[in-house]
Amino acid sequence: MLTSIHHIAIICSDYERSKKFYVEILGFTIIREVYRAERASYKLDLALNGQYVVELFSFPDPPARVSRPEATGLRHIAFAEDIELAIKELESKGVICEPIRIDDYTQKKFTFFSDPDGLPIELYEGQ
Repeated sequence: MLTSIHHIAIICSDYERSKKFYVEILGFTIIREVYRAERASYKLDLALNGQYVVELFSFPDPPARVSRPEATGLRHIAFAEDIELAIKELESKGVICEPIRIDDYTQKKFTFFSDPDGLPIELYEGQ
């Protein structure tokens, strides 16, 4: 029935800070940016390697979402990457990554870092 994920929507607390993080730090490209005056809200469509994957939204005074301790709901987003290379690149841009761990079941390496609002983002070894 389902065949693919179309996009991931993220609501941020500081639009310009998050836009800079996703575009300048993580390397997403901007597809389109729209300001919706009736909602006092920005919507930024972002692509990774030419594929539309993230909608970044701003809304006035959004409530904080619990991330830690573990809470019900979407836990994190994950990207398949060369872990060591990605960590080196992120850390050169001031992003702090957790120590690399090994998945008990797949034996693949993985780590986490956070976006400006504390949303956990995972890097997972390979495809």
